[in-house]
Amino acid sequence: MKDLLELRDEIDEIDQKIVELYQKRMTIAQEVAAYKIENGKKVFDREREVSKLNKLTAQGDTEFNKHGIRELFEQIMSISRKRQYQLMTEHGIYEKPDFTEVEALDDKTARIVFQGAEGAYTQLALKEYFGENADSYHVETWRDAMDAIESGEADYAVLPIENSSAGIVSENYDLMVEYDHCIVGEQIIKIDHALLGLPEAEISDITDIYSHPQSIMQSGRYLDAHREWERHTMKNNAFAAQKVKEDGKIYKAAIASRTSAEIYGLKVLDEGIQDNKMNATRFIIVTGKHVFMKNAKKISVCFEIPHESGSLYHMLSHFIYNGINMDHIESRPVAGKNWEYRFFVDFEGNLNDAAVQNALRGLGEETIRLKILGNY
Repeated sequence: MKDLLELRDEIDEIDQKIVELYQKRMTIAQEVAAYKIENGKKVFDREREVSKLNKLTAQGDTEFNKHGIRELFEQIMSISRKRQYQLMTEHGIYEKPDFTEVEALDDKTARIVFQGAEGAYTQLALKEYFGENADSYHVETWRDAMDAIESGEADYAVLPIENSSAGIVSENYDLMVEYDHCIVGEQIIKIDHALLGLPEAEISDITDIYSHPQSIMQSGRYLDAHREWERHTMKNNAFAAQKVKEDGKIYKAAIASRTSAEIYGLKVLDEGIQDNKMNATRFIIVTGKHVFMKNAKKISVCFEIPHESGSLYHMLSHFIYNGINMDHIESRPVAGKNWEYRFFVDFEGNLNDAAVQNALRGLGEETIRLKILGNY
């Protein structure tokens, strides 16, 4: 039996040959790219790759080796495509997304819409981003806000997209796919929940709580200490505060902001009741125009992929090979397709960056559907 050093020497020798063959293959891949550039052909030919993978896999002498051969050549082909995408970008062959670069947002005379009522956290985010004197108004639902942009009634909408404690606002992710709107900014604000009641109320009077489902979730530990309280969900925290005021019942209370207490003349019965004292919500600024600011540093996209083993890895590898830092990934079910998902990814970059263009080209060719949600 050979000793370990002997075996390692043999593996080193084989690895050296693999490196030489890999580099030779990549040189030929570059020639393939040159041909495709000259003849206007696409890099990715799924049918050919699947056929080739099947032939190579069949040469394995065990099931384990067959699986390994397939995985190995999937990686080699994927790397080859990425190099071809780079060469195409270097030759100026890049179909630019339907986005226009601007120096700054045209928001001085803009009308901005938010969901909820006066005092909603979304309104606080709106004022933080656009300023205290922004021309704004509120609607009942997030869909209403998106419709307002589509109809031209509003120039921008402010939507919550993610909370540090309760996670994503899934409905707004879905709305960004449904509407042809664009994210042009984001605003993160700290969320401090307060328990609000009528001026004459005390905590001992309370039996019913009203708030948005996420705010109830974010205040779970506090509410669990008052299990006798009945919880009622509302579309918005400010709506909850408004209801407590209008109903005029001493036993009703809302979970909302201190601002809502001031607006609706309510009493702060308790404050800072959220579980996470660093609780924050990220809001996105949405418009109907496909624009991005020159200094934009973050891109959001969504895509659907084939329902196959390794598909997500191959899509995410476009960020890895182009040196792009990915900030966030979420998945949402694709409507009408059981067990198929749409992925949402936030990553660092600008649409003018060559690395971003390479990654987007790869995603565009290899996903079933790619949508750029915004660069901001």
